[in-house]
Amino acid sequence: MPSRWDHLFDLKPVALVDHLLEEVARLLARDLESWPPPVQDLDPATLGEFTPLFQEATRRPSPAVYMEALRLARWDLAREFDAFDDYVRNKRYLERGLAPEDRVPLLFLTRWLTEQMLGLGEATQGRIKRPRMQDCLDRLEAHLGPPPGLPRA
Repeated sequence: MPSRWDHLFDLKPVALVDHLLEEVARLLARDLESWPPPVQDLDPATLGEFTPLFQEATRRPSPAVYMEALRLARWDLAREFDAFDDYVRNKRYLERGLAPEDRVPLLFLTRWLTEQMLGLGEATQGRIKRPRMQDCLDRLEAHLGPPPGLPRA
């Protein structure tokens, strides 16, 4: 008679790095449940255009803003600076269904996501490289789910 645990032997083992990326994505999804997401060492002098997000009660951005921020963070990690610059300079976010007032939250979330990924690279002494960071953002997107009606990148 088979044991209730037999099916576990048939499962494919998960690489440690994949487990780490999945756990990081899960934790970041939890962080993104609050607005604004938690920021360590908040220095008002360096916030610049993001200051209102922390000094005033601002509305939570739409899910589409989060998805676009993930797109921009992936480009940033891939060093696709021309695509990033074109998107922001030509306000391509408006073509993606965002409003003009979504610009500041979009840029903040992009920076926050990029900093989280670069921090992961530092915390692992460089073992998690930029392609894996992009993979982590893909996993995070899966945890957040697609916003209704938004076309996929």
